Order: sequence, then C-alpha cells, then structure tokens
Amino acid sequence: MKILTVDIGTGTQDIFLCDSRLDLENGFKLVLPSPTMMIHRRVRQALAARTPLLLTGHQMGGGPSAWAIEEAARAGIPVYMTPSAATTLNDELEKVEALGIKIISEDEAHGLSSIVHRLELRDFDFELISKTFEDYGVSLNDLEAIAVAVFDHGNAPAGVSDRQFRFDYLDERIRAKNSLSSFAFLSSTIPKIMTRLQSVADSAGELPCPLVVMDTAPASVLGASFDPVVAGRKQKIICNVGNFHTLAFRLGEMGIEGVFEHHTGEIDLPKLESLLRALAEGTLKHEDVFNDMGHGALMYAQDKFEFGKDDFDVVVTGPRRSMFRTRDDRPQTIDHGQSSIVHGRLRPYFATSYGDMMIAGCFGLLAATAEVIPGLTEAIHGSLRDGRGGGVAPWDN
Repeated sequence: MKILTVDIGTGTQDIFLCDSRLDLENGFKLVLPSPTMMIHRRVRQALAARTPLLLTGHQMGGGPSAWAIEEAARAGIPVYMTPSAATTLNDELEKVEALGIKIISEDEAHGLSSIVHRLELRDFDFELISKTFEDYGVSLNDLEAIAVAVFDHGNAPAGVSDRQFRFDYLDERIRAKNSLSSFAFLSSTIPKIMTRLQSVADSAGELPCPLVVMDTAPASVLGASFDPVVAGRKQKIICNVGNFHTLAFRLGEMGIEGVFEHHTGEIDLPKLESLLRALAEGTLKHEDVFNDMGHGALMYAQDKFEFGKDDFDVVVTGPRRSMFRTRDDRPQTIDHGQSSIVHGRLRPYFATSYGDMMIAGCFGLLAATAEVIPGLTEAIHGSLRDGRGGGVAPWDN
C-alpha cells in the first residue's frame, strides 16, 4: 500500500509517502516551500522587472501570494486575473477589481501578448510532486490514495463574517460526527461552501487514485495524537500554533469536547494560556475569541479538565510552537513531581509523532483517510500501529 499525503501550510508544504513495506519513520518525506510562497517569490521577481502579470488557474492559499499580487497592483504594474484565480484574493470579485486588478475571461487570457508574465495558481501540483519523486527513482503510479490538507475559510455570503462562517461550519461538522476525521472528505463529497478544498480537487487533474481533502489544523492535531505519550492519555488538549492560525482542541473519550481558533499574530503566550485555561475549565465563550479578532470558540462539555494530573498540561505542535518555550529558548523540562504551573505558565509537551513534528499533519491525513476510505482502514491502521510510534494508537484507548 502506498498513500501520498501533502499538508499545505503558509510557510511549507510537507509531503510524506506512506509505504506499508517500510516503517513510518523510514518513509520518504519532503519539506518544501509552500505554493503561496512560491507564487510570492515569482510575483516579486516580475515586480522587480516591471513585467505585466497574468494569473490564471484556481483559488489557492492567500497570505504571501496575495500580498505580493496586491503590491504589484499598487506599484502600477498591469495585473490580470481570471475569475477563479482572483478568488484567491477575495470571493467578491468587485473587491479584487477595486485593488486595480483587471478580471478577464479565460479566452481573453489566451489572447494576451507574450510580454505578460504568466503564473498558474494552484495549491496542489501532483505532476510536480510526482516528477520530484521520479527523479529519485520512486514511482507514484501505484498509489492507493492521495490526501491533501489546506486551510479553508469557506465561501461566506456577502455581508457575513468569514470568521463566524467558518465556526458555524466547524460546529456543523462536529455535531454531525464528533471526530477530527469529520473534516476530511472524498473529492466527490466536498461541501459546496468549501471552495478552497474544491479548488484542490479541481486543480489536481487526472489522478491515478481517489483524492481525500482535509482542513489543516484538525489534520495536525490528529497527527499529534499519535505521539506515544499523547496517545496514552484519554483526555488532553492539543494546541496547533500555526503561522497564521492557532487552534486548540480539547479531546476526551467521547471525542471533541471543545475548540477555539485565533489568529497567531493577535496573541502572545499569556493570552494563549488564558484561553487554554478557559478551554480546560469549560468556561470559554465564543465571544471571548471572536471579539478579540479571532475566529471563535465552541464548547461541548462544561466539566473541568484539570491541569496537573499528568506530567504536562498541553500538547503543542505547529511551526510557531516556540511560543511555548522558556525565556532562554529551551523546552521546559517535564518533572513528574512538579506542580501544574511553572513560573505561572502551563507545562507544554512538544509532540513528535513517529520522530518528526513537521509532518504531523501527514499522519493525521493518513488516519482520516482510513475513515473516509473503508477499504484502506485495516492497512492504514496497521502502518500507524506498527510504525514505531510506541505501539499505541488513539483508537485503542
């Protein structure tokens, strides 16, 4: 069994090829610049050369790519975008045009002169990834599945907050199936409102196998749960500190007990720890986060999760996890006898599933694929259980 997993973030795209003939720790992996960073660099090169830009393709992750495109438009360089590509900046195309960007049809794009620097927007480029593996003698022609994770706000109706819209969606998914895997879909079953997930499927082209798509943060949290220390806890809080978004799940025997999501740039460690304490106590309210320019919070259990029962308080993963490090920039030492709070702080545990934090999301994608494609469940569970992760899987508890 071979499954390709691709976790696409703001800074990097983390790629792991699961091959059941190998221990997971020996699987082939790539950590490469994210697609949005690749577009950012190419747009900046065109800006330096004062070359007109034509952007076609599909909706993809914004952030760096959007900032560079907007900067080019402000600099007076002609910028043309097809409608589907323009939704990378905003689902409301009149707002894109207000930036000085000209929206043109696909036919008009074909007719533009060769002087225009053409860039195709897409989050997932299977052909490029396949070629990279092929250059190292590894074929992707015999895959059983492909799983891709991206962050998707969803297509909020005009006048509706995209932050509120996303949390209404999270609530709907959790109530439908109280599991982190509820945020994963076969490409044929993607909700219509999740336009970025759909764009991944649309841009994938002809694939040799089924495609599963998933939200990035639940994938990372699910992947972190395979750390052997974390997997042994029946109740825990796992916090994924991403480049743009920080999301924490409180997990128990019945599934998801609570969740909040904030913008990483809007919080510091004291604020984050305050939110985590409220999540543990069952007192966190949606407005506590939403009114602070975050996305929001959901609580499904009001009983108290007590810090100090275990040798750590919160499980931490994600590219900005260093927020939890001590002042001398070293991880806090876990002492089985110490109190719950060290110098007023929560004690973090930095999860390392199968020896590599960077591809935690890929392991989460694997686990979710086992739920979405029942025919692969036994094989995937076998790889995750036997992959030198400690021998304990979350579903064994």
